[in-house]
Amino acid sequence: MRFAFYCWLALALFPAMAFPQEKDSLRSAFLFREVRLELLSSAADRPASPTDLLLVNDGQDLDHFRMQAVMDSLAGLHLIGPLLVVGIEAGDRLQEYGVSSRPDYQGRGAKAGAYDSFVVSELLPFLRRRTSLEFRSLTIAGCSLGGLSAFDIAWNHPEIFQRVGVFSGSFWWRDKDLADPNYSDEKDRILYAKIHDSPRHARMACWFYVGQKEETADRNHNGIIDAVEDTRDLVRLLQEKNICRPPGLQEEENPSGTHDYAHWSEYLPHFLLWAFGKRSRPDHPFREMLLAPLECDSLITASPR
Repeated sequence: MRFAFYCWLALALFPAMAFPQEKDSLRSAFLFREVRLELLSSAADRPASPTDLLLVNDGQDLDHFRMQAVMDSLAGLHLIGPLLVVGIEAGDRLQEYGVSSRPDYQGRGAKAGAYDSFVVSELLPFLRRRTSLEFRSLTIAGCSLGGLSAFDIAWNHPEIFQRVGVFSGSFWWRDKDLADPNYSDEKDRILYAKIHDSPRHARMACWFYVGQKEETADRNHNGIIDAVEDTRDLVRLLQEKNICRPPGLQEEENPSGTHDYAHWSEYLPHFLLWAFGKRSRPDHPFREMLLAPLECDSLITASPR
């Protein structure tokens, strides 16, 4: 309750602050298209250096996410430091978003590897040149299919991304139809199988959100909708593989949450405070929660189950 009150207070006290928004684009050799970007800053003029960088998939929807309003509110209360958010406008999201190791059973996600390469090899160097900033930390986030993509990119590059935020990730992404008699949750959910079979991985900090009313589908008829079960299963797997521990592994469920930006934006302050909150301030209202380190140890060895 106290956490929710301060999130509400931030938005109530600083609803009208407007910091700069810029648009840009770059031509991608990996995606064979012009990729449009929207840059939002939590600083009144330009971000200070060093600053935190947050990449967001489906950047065309940042207004629906209320990203600028939430950033301004938290910055106005001095709850977050300098933050640069870069929204990456989606192209063919059913092909560019997914898991880079393989497409799903309908051939979707075939360009996920190219999108991964674009983010790491083209976008990040472009942003460093464009801003001349030193990035204190790199985080990537997304919603739904964009959330699946964000997690996969962070998983592939833990040496680059310290944190990932996923709102209602499409963790059902699978390589067999549910009607296939040989379908298996453990083997055929593509991301789940990828993590399950990974013997070695650097630790990473992960934040997940899911709504308990996002759908009615319940493939195993256990009374838990698939969106919730898929998220819980992924969190459980990360715990079993010792990839990260709380508070570096955080899952939040909204009992009334449906699959939309209206509910995702309600939890955006939670994510931004988790990822970028000023933990050292003695008067910080969430000091006890945020003092706990979010970064995990650099490298571990784990064996597949």
